[in-house]
Amino acid sequence: MANAAHELAPPVGLIAAGGVMPFAVADAMIARGRTPVLFALKGICDPKRVERFRHHWIALGQLGRLAKLLRAEGCSDLLFIGNLVRPSLAEIRIDLTTLRALRLIWASFRGGDDHLLSGIGRIFERDGFRMLGIKDVAPDLLVPAGSLTRIQPGDIVTADIAKGRAVLQALGPFDIGQAVIVIDGHVVAVEDIEGTDGLLARVGRLREQGRIRSPAGHGVLVKTPKSSQDLRFDLPTIGPRTIEGAAAAGLAGIAVAAGHTLIAEPEATIAAADHARLFVIGVDA
Repeated sequence: MANAAHELAPPVGLIAAGGVMPFAVADAMIARGRTPVLFALKGICDPKRVERFRHHWIALGQLGRLAKLLRAEGCSDLLFIGNLVRPSLAEIRIDLTTLRALRLIWASFRGGDDHLLSGIGRIFERDGFRMLGIKDVAPDLLVPAGSLTRIQPGDIVTADIAKGRAVLQALGPFDIGQAVIVIDGHVVAVEDIEGTDGLLARVGRLREQGRIRSPAGHGVLVKTPKSSQDLRFDLPTIGPRTIEGAAAAGLAGIAVAAGHTLIAEPEATIAAADHARLFVIGVDA
C-alpha cells in the first residue's frame, strides 16, 4: 500500500550537486516507489552518473529556468542534495528571477552554508514549491541509533564522544563546521572549510609529525548538525571515504547524530569499518 501511495505522488525535483549522495537518494526514492527528476548543477554534478535518471542541466543562479523546468515536470516538491562549494557571486549566472531575488540571495551569502541554502529554499517556497528533507524521501539513508559495526566503543571513547558533542553544540551558532576529533579527552581538531576528509587528513599528518602522542586506535570523529540548522539542508554525511580517512588518522571510530546523518553506500561503509576494526555509532541527536 505504501508503494501504491507513492506512485500517486508527484515526482520530486532533486537539485543535484556533487558527490554520490544525489544518486543514492534517487535510487532510494525509486525503491520506495517515488519518482525523482534530477536538476544537475553544471560543472558540479557527475555527468556519467546522472545519465541513469531523468534529468536537466542548470547553471548556478538560473532560478527562473529551474522553476520553469520544475513546473514542466510537475515537481511541486524539491530537495537540495550533494556537495557544493560556496560559489562567489561572480560564478552565478543571474537570470531575471535571480535578479529579482538578489537582495535575499545577497543577505543569505552573509551567513554560513546552511543559511545560504535556507535562503534559497525560502525563495522557492515563496513561489509555491515545498522543500523536503531526506526524512521525507529516503529515510533509509539516515544513520539509526546504536552501533552499526561489530566493534563497540569503550568507556574512554564514550567520554570522548560526549566531549565532542558538547564542543559542536557550543560551536554551532558560529557555523564553523559539523565535525570534531577528540582523542583521550583532548580536542585535537575541528572541521573547517576543508571538510571532513581534510580534517581527517590533517589529524593523520599531526600523528606523523609526532604532534599527537596517543597511539593509533585512540580517538573519535564526532559529526552532528549545527544547533540552529534547518535539518532539510546540508546534513552531515559519512561514507567509505570517511572510514578510510578515520583509519588513516588512527582513530577508534566515528560517532554521528542518529536520524540526522546521511550514510552513503551503507553496506560498503559498514563493511569497510568492520574490516578496519573501527566502530560506527549513531547517538541521540
